[in-house]
Amino acid sequence: MSVSDSHLPVRIWPAIVRVVAGKCPAYSRGKLFRSYLDQVENCSPCGEHFGKIHADDGPAWLTIIIVGHLVVPSVLYAETVFRWPLWVSITVWPLTAVALTLALLPRAKAIFIAAIWAMKAPGFE
Repeated sequence: MSVSDSHLPVRIWPAIVRVVAGKCPAYSRGKLFRSYLDQVENCSPCGEHFGKIHADDGPAWLTIIIVGHLVVPSVLYAETVFRWPLWVSITVWPLTAVALTLALLPRAKAIFIAAIWAMKAPGFE
């Protein structure tokens, strides 16, 4: 019997903490992702089903908001204080934005999957 089959309430914050670490939101024993953004159908240790949970555009939206709020003020501050050469600026800032995006996107998707799973929201059948 999986956690979603029980009638016990699921708390959302422990589930989010588990998935940010890349683990199953139910018991944090199995992995949530098979590859970079490809979620597993079922958790191998507990059998919890994640195949029909779709995060849609939520993770991209969250990632853009976070990266934008981190990179834009950093660019404005660094460009006014340090006066770097142009080639440094056009190399460092796009690479910083891409690296942050690639690092945050799977975690943002995991957060949305955990929230949908914990709340048993529509799309979780």
